Amino acid sequence: MNKVFKALTIAGSDSGGGAGIQADLKTFQELDVFGMTAITAVTAQNTLGVQGVYPMSVEGIKQQIQSVGEDLGADAVKTGMLFNSEIIEAVAEKINQFGWKNIVVDPVMVAKGGALLLQSEAVTALKKYLLPLAMVITPNIPETEVLTEASIHTIKDRELAANRIFKMGVKYVVIKGGHEDKENEVLDLIYDGKEFVYLSSEKIKTKNTHGTGCTFAAAITAELAKGNTVKEAVQTAKAFIQSAIEDELRLGGGHGPTNHWAYKRRNNSR
Repeated sequence: MNKVFKALTIAGSDSGGGAGIQADLKTFQELDVFGMTAITAVTAQNTLGVQGVYPMSVEGIKQQIQSVGEDLGADAVKTGMLFNSEIIEAVAEKINQFGWKNIVVDPVMVAKGGALLLQSEAVTALKKYLLPLAMVITPNIPETEVLTEASIHTIKDRELAANRIFKMGVKYVVIKGGHEDKENEVLDLIYDGKEFVYLSSEKIKTKNTHGTGCTFAAAITAELAKGNTVKEAVQTAKAFIQSAIEDELRLGGGHGPTNHWAYKRRNNSR
């Protein structure tokens, strides 16, 4: 029997199904990885915005991770919405306890509709406790600006920011370019402390991008769980999210979710 690869997502629940653990589990499944969860918060949200955020107790989060870790184990772990500093500390403690190494941090801070998903004091905790444990961090440009306390306008700015985040203890910094003002291109940056690698893709003009960050990071996590290198994982994740955005579902009246089954259907049809 072939080995079953396993990935754990520690994140918030999105009732609309487009982001958070729902997006993560769909992505893991589509990439042939068994998905497990530790829910940090329940959100009431849809394509129009976030109507409510209800954090789990720290004890409840720790117990979920403990239950997964002591029985099933995990080949890779993704963190998403962690909400406050107490939760971040607890998650870092559990990652250390189980000695997990393939950690992908998606520093979820603000929802598409503008709702704050990470309390301001939690950014300090993120840098102190979680980033030194991370194999990969996947901030977009606004999140990168928060993490580095610096504005990003140029490629040079982005490279300086990547180096600054790398020095926080992360092994690979992946800065997503979707928030750039470029008309026809999305340029993502991978930095490993030695070289800057850029991955380019066509920019799709659509409002249906809810959960893109979660999905991209989850795809990286799934590929790391399968034993692929970080650069291989990021390239697959880039192709996965590109397919998911291009093959629109057009659900809801606002920022609709991406199409999680597009990538596999495309590959299976070749």
